Amino acid sequence: MFENKKIAVVIPTFKANAHLSDVISGLPAIVDHIIVVDDHCPLQSGKIAIEMQKSDPRIHVIFLKENQGVGGATVNGYKKAIDLDCDIVVKMDSDDQMDPDYLPDLLKPVAEGRFGYAKGNRFVDFKALRAMPGFRLFGNSMLSFLVKACSGYWNIMDPTNGYTAISKEALQKINLDKLAKRYFFETDMLIRLNIQNTVIKDVPIPARYGNEQSNLSIRNTMIRFPFLLLKGVTKRFILKYLIYDFNMASVYVLSGMPMLLWGLFYGLFKWIENTINHVATPTGTIMLSVLPLILGTQFVIAAINIDINSTPKN
Repeated sequence: MFENKKIAVVIPTFKANAHLSDVISGLPAIVDHIIVVDDHCPLQSGKIAIEMQKSDPRIHVIFLKENQGVGGATVNGYKKAIDLDCDIVVKMDSDDQMDPDYLPDLLKPVAEGRFGYAKGNRFVDFKALRAMPGFRLFGNSMLSFLVKACSGYWNIMDPTNGYTAISKEALQKINLDKLAKRYFFETDMLIRLNIQNTVIKDVPIPARYGNEQSNLSIRNTMIRFPFLLLKGVTKRFILKYLIYDFNMASVYVLSGMPMLLWGLFYGLFKWIENTINHVATPTGTIMLSVLPLILGTQFVIAAINIDINSTPKN
């Protein structure tokens, strides 16, 4: 128990035999249930947890019949935690990058009831940044802004961090079966929490890096993430600004985006056409492109400003 709250830690595992036992044994006594989800691991990582059950009755092991990705495995763990009537559910990876010493810091804002979701932030201090491998730092920095815009949580850093804690109430508001099953899981979770106006807390937690191997395909991620981000922000706009509410941000986007797209593509088309024909573009034609482009850009910026100010807060 932690502040009279029953705590579960969900650990999705796939090819993590070298670190799983250290992750489990490092969890403090405040954790009531340890839910290990073997994501159809070819190395059968879950058997390590089965062996550890003999000395630690808190451990529950779920074996998936097919690989579902980190999101699918985590969702299975979430469902088990709900069945166990846990008040707060923590998600930790099985690669031993997430320091259990910071678990109380992650749990506290959720246990106090001020936040529905808490997540680690590796970007708080310089030491944490230096500890992160360069390619990961660059990739996370590139993704951070895009995920902020997509999710609507403009006030958080390191949005793709997977060290999280969520209250039972916030978890039950989400359709778990609809969550992204693979590496878009963390971002999709943020999108759905924003639609529900869940308040999020950033908790400074430096990551630990060792000799672990990532199962993430950089190539596949770079190809799929832009499409998933566009799909996510579109879903959030429709639900939050058209169905659940309709405000000036809705008006700005609905009027600004057509003007922006018209100005951009019409101007590009005319520029290419007149370049091929070696003719000067008339002033009127230029204005038909420039004016909608300027107005559309201003309207979209105004909508973004409203969205920033609408970030769920206490």
